[in-house]
Order: sequence, then C-alpha cells, then structure tokens
Amino acid sequence: MTRTSTSLEVVQVPGNGAEDVLVASAGPHEGAVFTGTDDGAVLRVSHDGRRVTRVGHTGGRPLGLEELPDGRLLVCDAHRGLLALDPSSGAVETLVTAVDGVPMRFCNNAAVAGDGTVYFSDSSTRHGIAEWKHDFVRLTRTGRLLRRDPDGTVTVLLDGLAFANGVALAADESWVAVAETAARTVVRLWLTGPWAGQRDLLATDLPGYPDNIARGTDGLVWLALASPRDPVVERVQRAPLWVRRAATSLPAPLQPAPRRVVHVRAVDADGRVVHDIDLDGPADRRAFHMVTGVREHEGTVWLGSLHEAAVARLRPDRG
Repeated sequence: MTRTSTSLEVVQVPGNGAEDVLVASAGPHEGAVFTGTDDGAVLRVSHDGRRVTRVGHTGGRPLGLEELPDGRLLVCDAHRGLLALDPSSGAVETLVTAVDGVPMRFCNNAAVAGDGTVYFSDSSTRHGIAEWKHDFVRLTRTGRLLRRDPDGTVTVLLDGLAFANGVALAADESWVAVAETAARTVVRLWLTGPWAGQRDLLATDLPGYPDNIARGTDGLVWLALASPRDPVVERVQRAPLWVRRAATSLPAPLQPAPRRVVHVRAVDADGRVVHDIDLDGPADRRAFHMVTGVREHEGTVWLGSLHEAAVARLRPDRG
C-alpha cells in the first residue's frame, strides 16, 4: 500500500458542487474531464485544466457521469433520473425515471458494460438529495442497485442498501460493486461464474464514508471517502427512530457536519488496499474538501466534490 502527502492542483469551474468526475477515454474529447454542477450544467474541463466549457444542461441536478458506447454521456440526475447527454449538441434523452411505476427519488451513480447495460444506484426511496443527511443519519436502508438492459428493461438487483452510492464494474464484468455510504462498506454482486447471484463485500470497515467509486485505467477500484468515520453519527444511527429523526430536525449549525478532508483509496479485485491517499495538510483542506468523485486515468487522479466549485487532480507517489 502506498500513502502520499502530495498537494492538490485545484481547477475552478463556473458552478458549485462538481460532484463527480469522468475522464473521456476515446473520441474527440479524449482526455478531457467532465463534471456536473448543482445548477444543472454539465461541464468539460480540458486535460490541462486551462479551459472549461459547458456542453449541456440536464434541467436537474447531475451527479454520476459515465461514457456510453455511442459516445454520449450517461448522467445520473438526482431529480430527473437516468439520462443520456450528447456533449456535441447538448441534446438530452431520458432513459429511466421510474422503477415499477414509482418515480426514483435519488439517482446517484452508475457503471456501463461493453454492451451498453447500465448498472446504477438509487440512494433512497424516501429522501431526495436535498435531504441526504436525513437518509444517512436515519439509516432507512432503502437504497437500491439497479440494471438497465439495452432494450430498456429495468431490474432491481439489490435493495435494502444503506445509502447506495458509487458503482463500479470489474474489468471482465464478472461483478458489479456498489458503495453503501452509511455502512462504510462496498458490496459486490457476482454476475458470472460459480458465484453468480451471490454477494460479498469488496471493502468493509472503511475509515470514512464512501461516495462515488470507479475502476481506473490501472484496473483498481478507486473510492472517494467523503468524510472520516464519525462515532457520534454512528451512535445516532443505532438509536431509536425518534432520536434519529430529532437529530436531523435540529438547526443546521447543531447537526453533525462533514470534516474538511481529502481522502481517496484504491483497492484491487480482492479488496486489498493498494493506495491510500490522505492529504492532511491545512493548505489542502482549505483549498478543497469533501471528495465525492474520483477517477484515475493513466496515473493522474481527478477528484470531484459536492461542496466545491472546482475539480482537483493529483498524481500518487509510487514508493
């Protein structure tokens, strides 16, 4: 395992809450970084961070971003569901808004298979993004992992998840993993082979709360750890429901707040930690915090944040 104290390079963008990051792997935008902000914009950042261009607008709140086989961007929109956005024209197609006739409350993150099958998370069936703390603290366990087949069929693969969040596919597509933010775990569902249909844990007892996850070009699964473990929050999660409701009804200044940290981790297919990047310098914490998106691309790690009007990048030490 490698640890690093490498400083960040922060790239400002014209919009708050650049929650996820996607590095284009091919096509006319290869190497560019895409992100979405809380005003509904989807932005393209040049590979050197010098130019930022708005390529579209979802009319909602874009979160997770992925590439589709036809060159469009898959957008998990917290308000509008699963969308496809053409970065050349800005045209938006709605793919999924409801499951079994019930509108989704909190479409969050996804991974796309080679044939266009989409695995995506719906964080909660009770609370939307504006009330994410309610679901996190009250521990509703109504999160889901879903699959959209190329013909448009939607299937619930896993439910009862503790705030379903980031999604990643194995390189050979033998399994799909989904982060359970409120439980500090990453659940893996086997798709092929002798364990097909069974689930286990790719990561457990994480030192922080995992948000988006993604497989990098290095083959590792990278985890964004938005905030360190909070013993007070976890005591509240174990309390009676009336206590959990009371905790989230307090004025915002009295509620538990995420600490300012920059922490990402990478694990291999066996769950072994390969990189643990925890930037503990005060300058880094002032410049950027609450990492909710992470994407490794050819040795560079790009970061997104729910609370920043910026994305950031770093290059892990290799020693």
